[in-house]
Amino acid sequence: MDNQKNDSANSRYGSALERLMPGSAPTRIFPPAPVIGKDEIESLGEWGFEDSGFTINERGHATFTGGRYTLSGLELPSLVPWIGEMMKVEISRDDIHRSAGTREFPAARQNAGFAEAIAQFLKPEQITAEGAIRLRHGHGHTQEEMYQVNYGMLPRIPDLVVFPNEEEQITALVAAALKHNVVLIPYGGGTSVTEALVCPSNEERVIVSVDMQGMNRILWIDPVNRMACIQAGAVGRHLAKQLESYGFTMGHEPDSIEFSTLGGWIATNASGMKKNKYGNIEDIVLDVHVVTTSGELRRSGVAPRESVGTDPRQWIFGSEGNLGIITSAVVKLFELPEARRYGSILFPSFEEGTAFMYELAKAGKPPASVRLVDNVQFQFSMALKPASTGMRVLKKKLEKMIVTQLKGFDPLKMVACTLVFEGRADEVAEQERRVYKIANQHGGMKAGAENGHKGYELTFGIAYLRDWIMKHYLLGESFETSVPWSQLLDLCEKVKARINKEHQALKLPGKPFVTARVTQIYDTGACVYFYLGVSYKGVENPTQTFKVIEDAAREEILSCGGSLSHHHGIGKLRQHFLPEIMSETLLKWNALVKEAVDPQNVFGVGNLYPVAELAPKAGGTV
Repeated sequence: MDNQKNDSANSRYGSALERLMPGSAPTRIFPPAPVIGKDEIESLGEWGFEDSGFTINERGHATFTGGRYTLSGLELPSLVPWIGEMMKVEISRDDIHRSAGTREFPAARQNAGFAEAIAQFLKPEQITAEGAIRLRHGHGHTQEEMYQVNYGMLPRIPDLVVFPNEEEQITALVAAALKHNVVLIPYGGGTSVTEALVCPSNEERVIVSVDMQGMNRILWIDPVNRMACIQAGAVGRHLAKQLESYGFTMGHEPDSIEFSTLGGWIATNASGMKKNKYGNIEDIVLDVHVVTTSGELRRSGVAPRESVGTDPRQWIFGSEGNLGIITSAVVKLFELPEARRYGSILFPSFEEGTAFMYELAKAGKPPASVRLVDNVQFQFSMALKPASTGMRVLKKKLEKMIVTQLKGFDPLKMVACTLVFEGRADEVAEQERRVYKIANQHGGMKAGAENGHKGYELTFGIAYLRDWIMKHYLLGESFETSVPWSQLLDLCEKVKARINKEHQALKLPGKPFVTARVTQIYDTGACVYFYLGVSYKGVENPTQTFKVIEDAAREEILSCGGSLSHHHGIGKLRQHFLPEIMSETLLKWNALVKEAVDPQNVFGVGNLYPVAELAPKAGGTV
């Protein structure tokens, strides 16, 4: 939609006056179920679609298979040597850490009474104990989980997987679990990066994974009040496409939008790449319906704002499967933007780029998305470019000369910022004018819409990188935080230094890969996203060794004033840090809510806080 006007809902559903006159506009639209294509098969042992991913060809060059992404079909001659040089390791097409192949799955535990009960309201095809499906529903996408999936086995996986497709089945399922003392773990897209789906290894009861993707419909759209009621299992890519066909968007685009679900976004209190314009998930969701062991969370209507006392529905944001099963939500809708434009800016240093981001936040109304990458990540984006030929070679040489010689940018210090502008055409034009004026004050140089567009779309392709490099003896992970502006640069510097220090102390091979980007901006601070990679060839217990470094990085983040998480959540990966950021009373209140809502611990996924270890204690301050 770059530099183009879009046919939004505004023209489709009439003028403002026509919409407000009783009976003149459709009160509600009831869309059909989304169509799931036969080409949408997801990989069981890696991130993403089965037909997509990185590989190394016979020439030793990285290539990207499939046809879905900007990287698809490209040969990337610089990528493998660049990674090797950065990490001081050799990457060979033939030197592969091969998976175990044939595997035995842990035996499924049985609960005859529960099995008999659910057979009364679920069809046989909605229930399975097949090993491969149980395994896929027992993990998310942390490096440790994926390493165990490919080179070992998770110690505990669900005993049963069920696929409900209507709310009445969820209600009956929760009642059966309560009666027969069974554990239920809600499952959306399986994209968690906090070990939130890992089954507690000490759980003796039958564990049932409740796959919500059968509940994936937009139940209704209200085009006048710009709201929609959507089932929790709706996957982001289907949801965005279907809403667009009616002239609307939710505006929520997390990096995982292709595979994550609405219910998962709410349960993790997620954030999207375009939050500057549309808000975070807590800003978009107006109402949420949840089935718990103590009843249903439901309201009679949705108003723009209320003052009706404490709202228990707020407990569901960030609840991570501990309190119940989210079945649907009412969300805000936004008319498709009249114009969408991309942009990119080069800065001479990360410090200047960060100062630009700060000024942008202070000025107000920033672009829908603005992301600043450090020099290592900028180099990485260059390594992801295909080989140039003919006029492209000349163009690249001229561009490099302008940047490095005429502008005086140091290739080992320069950084890049990508931008997405959305809104009315005049609004976008004004944003562009203001943004580039601020950039100029910080030594910024416009780098074009094409680079901005590619940079934004690259997000989805590089998600496949981690599982590919794991085969070549490299472990990788991302982690994030939010931090006040005054501590951002100090935090980035100290976290990188701490990672290098820990890597050296552990005497690991090569050098660590560590890079940062500023992905979200707020009035008071920003979200910083780190990527970490280490070589594990010849390393004993590689995932545990990696965890030592990652935990050290998180300790450094907290000591520098950063948050425990901006949008990934806590899960089991970070729950041991909670006493460092919450008072004893806050921890106690969380535990008391859990005990009151789910005293039998049917939703015993064990995320956020180990309830048994947080017995209520008297006194304390919030």
